[in-house]
Amino acid sequence: MTLQVMWFALWGLLWALYFMLDGFTLGAGMLHNYIARDESQRQQVIRTFGPVWDGNEVWLITAGGATFAAFPTTYALMFSYLYAPLLVLLFGLIVRGVSFEFRGLNPGLAWKRCWDRAILFSSLVITLLFGVAFGNIFQGLPMDASGYHGSLLALLNPYGLLTGLFFIMLFLQHGALYLAVKTRGALQERARRTTRTLWPFMLAVAVAFLAFTAPATALYDNFKSVPSLWVVPLMAALELIAVRLLAGQGKWLRAFAASCAAIVLVVATGIVGLFPDLIPSSLDPAYSLSLSNSSSSPYTLGIMTVVVAIFVPIVIAYKIWIYRVFRGPVSDAAEEGIGGNY
Repeated sequence: MTLQVMWFALWGLLWALYFMLDGFTLGAGMLHNYIARDESQRQQVIRTFGPVWDGNEVWLITAGGATFAAFPTTYALMFSYLYAPLLVLLFGLIVRGVSFEFRGLNPGLAWKRCWDRAILFSSLVITLLFGVAFGNIFQGLPMDASGYHGSLLALLNPYGLLTGLFFIMLFLQHGALYLAVKTRGALQERARRTTRTLWPFMLAVAVAFLAFTAPATALYDNFKSVPSLWVVPLMAALELIAVRLLAGQGKWLRAFAASCAAIVLVVATGIVGLFPDLIPSSLDPAYSLSLSNSSSSPYTLGIMTVVVAIFVPIVIAYKIWIYRVFRGPVSDAAEEGIGGNY
């Protein structure tokens, strides 16, 4: 059971790291047509995350791999029950990756605008679908002994869409803060104004999400049973407030760090609320996918623990090196050798 709990925590941590890292590229992707006013500025925005966006998605692959290795039943049924939305999500990830590369292959303005729109809409769709997916997981899927009884449209329920909107606002704020740190000149000023404009809307959506979570899900049950766990959502709320306070003081790097911490803590709140379930059943708790009925054998979990202990530190070290190499601001879209053919 100890290995199962450890892998559940690791599973949640991997999702939190992915949303923290890819969240700012998704947010910047949604914002770049709004913040950037000409081709030079659009290139500048894309160059801020050009060297790191694909590396950030390593954590998405790792989270999927961890689900497959540690919780194979959950992995199998999730991809069976949610095949259509996951396929749309995959197409969104493909379109976004292709857009970054293809926009620089032709100097024509119409060509670049086409791929700019593709970056915007693919980033929006990816963020929305991740939020909708986790919103539906939080409230439980309609599944029992005879299988899954939902549909693609049924996933677009009010709580799922609210969670999707919450993800969009979090990532927009995160992306704007990243651009406020990584750009210079008029683009930076516009990014900074955008963070201040977005924050009250993000806070309003966060409050609505927390309010509707109580009647729509059982996420608060664990917090009621163990009151000390309330420190996790409380810290998430404090970090969201710190974003605004630090931005108001002009401490943009610290504000971005607070946004990173807020996203990790928001995901942690959901994971703590789910425990010990990975995917609850909204029809009958007996058919929920949990640690006890969906995890691999202790032998498999033991081997995977050794693999993780060896390779995850290597990945982390590589990511630290990448961010250190490209830590400087992007002030000129004409710079050479940064982020490929953007």
